[in-house]
Amino acid sequence: MQIESKTNSNIRSGLTLIAPFFLWGTAMVAMKGVLADTTPFFVATVRLIPAGILVLLWAMVQKRPQPQDWQGWGWIILFALVDGTLFQGFLAQGLERTGAGLGSVIIDSQPIAVALLSSWLFKEVIGGLGWLGLLLGVGGISLIGLPDEWFYQLWHLQSLTINWSGPALVESGELWMLLASLSMAVGTVLIPFVSRRVDPVVATGWHMIIGGLPLLAIALVEDPQPWRNIDLWGWGNLAYATVFGSAIAYGIFFYLASRGNLTSLSSLTFLTPIFALSFGNLILGEQLSALQWLGVAFTLVSIYLINQREQLKIQLRAMWGLVRKPVVND
Repeated sequence: MQIESKTNSNIRSGLTLIAPFFLWGTAMVAMKGVLADTTPFFVATVRLIPAGILVLLWAMVQKRPQPQDWQGWGWIILFALVDGTLFQGFLAQGLERTGAGLGSVIIDSQPIAVALLSSWLFKEVIGGLGWLGLLLGVGGISLIGLPDEWFYQLWHLQSLTINWSGPALVESGELWMLLASLSMAVGTVLIPFVSRRVDPVVATGWHMIIGGLPLLAIALVEDPQPWRNIDLWGWGNLAYATVFGSAIAYGIFFYLASRGNLTSLSSLTFLTPIFALSFGNLILGEQLSALQWLGVAFTLVSIYLINQREQLKIQLRAMWGLVRKPVVND
């Protein structure tokens, strides 16, 4: 009985650990499913503001402190504009023009930018494994976002036929997703500054609400009634992305982080695009080219190397210590 109880407990712990990444990945598919019936900015608004209210209600139940000064509110507003307005706005625009799975891979490449920003701002050491991860990440994002024809032309040593027209770039979903990833990276770097002044859970709730207000204004300017074509299935998709993909996912994430699971959480980041790719293919019928799948593999390995570079370094040193031959003095 004890063995069975311990096994069930381990299964529950494992499922809880994976839950935020499953919810974030499948939320991308849910958002993609409703974009045909409304505008990207309205989808971003609905995902942010109601989720922010739910997070703040949860913070109130836990009696977490509200911001105490204008400096705290200033950091929240900056965090809201970057990680709320820009990130969700770019994400929704990109999701309208690309697949949920592919978009999730590009979004979750943000550790690449975080590593570079942290090296510049906080003097964090990237190291050999980190630089290898960055190199693989750049290659992976290039394979995902650039036209396959370019790589085939390079392979056959042909001159590239490149169209740098402005409209083509604006219509590129991969470009919008890359901008979203960069916004998320800057938001991640801002978190330590915000946390010094405000409780991180409270800051998360407020940044969702404040960041969603400009998106709501843009959505209503584009279409005074952006909800009129959404059917019951569409509202279900929005509810899932809001409640499960934002509020509950962040709630579980902060709960796990508060219990000292940061290393495990960071190592599981790569699961988000895997879930998005799997369900995007299953539900939406999304397909990737062979080169894009290769880019996905490069990007996932890159994310893992960057997130786990310190742990991998320790393991490699331990392995080297085991296989290294002892020096025999004559």
